[in-house]
Amino acid sequence: MTGATGTVGGQVARLLSGRHPLRLLGRSPERLRALGLAAEAVGADFGDRRSLERALAGAHALFAVTVNPLEPGHDENLLAAARSAGVRHVVKLSALAVTDHGADDLITRWQRRNEDLLRGSGLAWTILRPRAFMSNTLAWAATIRSGGVVAAPQARSRNASVDPRDVAEAAVLALTEPGHEGRHYPLTGPESISAVEQCEQLAEVLGRPLSCVGTSLAQAYAAWARRYPESIAQALLDSAKRQGDGAKQQVDHTLGALLGRPPGTYRRWARDHAHHFK
Repeated sequence: MTGATGTVGGQVARLLSGRHPLRLLGRSPERLRALGLAAEAVGADFGDRRSLERALAGAHALFAVTVNPLEPGHDENLLAAARSAGVRHVVKLSALAVTDHGADDLITRWQRRNEDLLRGSGLAWTILRPRAFMSNTLAWAATIRSGGVVAAPQARSRNASVDPRDVAEAAVLALTEPGHEGRHYPLTGPESISAVEQCEQLAEVLGRPLSCVGTSLAQAYAAWARRYPESIAQALLDSAKRQGDGAKQQVDHTLGALLGRPPGTYRRWARDHAHHFK
């Protein structure tokens, strides 16, 4: 498993730990071991194909999360190493934006290319395409704790955001059960919800008033540009514009069918993670 310390990767690792032989792959084995899971932790670098081949030797299935669109060779290295190591099935975390016809930003083009690489790799594959993670609202924690304020661009636009724990469950099914090869799974939550509504539900869960302040796209871009390279900031801006145009509000029922139950709501996610905001 690559990307095991990430939001979904960590959940997948926890679900598999103790149930299946598990190997965690990352640059820092010490950080992986600190998760305290029943798993082997191995060091490897996406930029070093030989290190990936050593790390993947003997693995049968791979859950792959790559995160840097400015390093387009990472997926090529990973898939080449997987073939060389004898991996049979790759479950790839992608994004539902790849199906948005109006999406042509750097991140979405990178995800589409990664999907093409996997489909053409000769390996069995399953591609997971989630909408935005509910856990993205953890970015509000500091301002909620300090002043009870949430600042969000396109605050009243809707997104069919998904609980990353549900995405992790879908990944585990694809990794451990037959019949998921050659499938693309669009994964959304059970409702389309705006930042204003998420803020209202958080306020109810926390039992305190919160205010949601809408920021302009120019303000949002300036904040992103302070944190990320210009091409990433522009991609985030393009994504926010698409959400404002309604491109991310459609609810899909694939996840519920996979899990055999309704996906979790934002209110449930907020209740389970309320301690981060207190």
